[in-house]
Order: sequence, then structure tokens, then C-alpha cells
Amino acid sequence: MSFESKDTAKKYWDENIKLVISLLSIWAVVSFGCGILFVDYLNEIQFMGFKLGFWFAQQGAIYVFLVLIAVYVHKANKLDEKYGVDE
Repeated sequence: MSFESKDTAKKYWDENIKLVISLLSIWAVVSFGCGILFVDYLNEIQFMGFKLGFWFAQQGAIYVFLVLIAVYVHKANKLDEKYGVDE
């Protein structure tokens, strides 16, 4: 990967880190918030025969993480194209 200048490389990595932090923040809210903080409220809702809070704690956070990985791949490819470092 080769950038035109150090300034371009810094802008690229700033955007990349911002993207990573935002996606990990979403995952933290889902896994910690839905699995621990809001579990009592979510357990009043049934999802596929399970209490929703339990489902998020056991499986939902993992599914959200997988979706966030796919979002990251898509956004990172767009970022690579923007800065001319795509393959």
C-alpha cells in the first residue's frame, strides 16, 4: 500500500480508526447494553421462543458482530478506493 504523501496516509488512517471505533461502539452497546443493562426490559419480549435479553446475551451479540465485520469490509474497501490504495 502506497500513499501519495504522509498527510494522505494520516487522513486515511484517521478515517479508518474512526470507522473501527464507531463499529466497536455499536457492538459494545449491543453486547453490554442488550445482554446486561437492558436485559430485564428485553426479557419481556419473546423472540423465537426465547426471552429477547437472553437471546442477545447468548447469540444476538455474535450475529451483530458478524454483520459489523461485513459492514467494515464494505466501508474499508470504499475507503481504499477513495485514497487510491485498493487492490
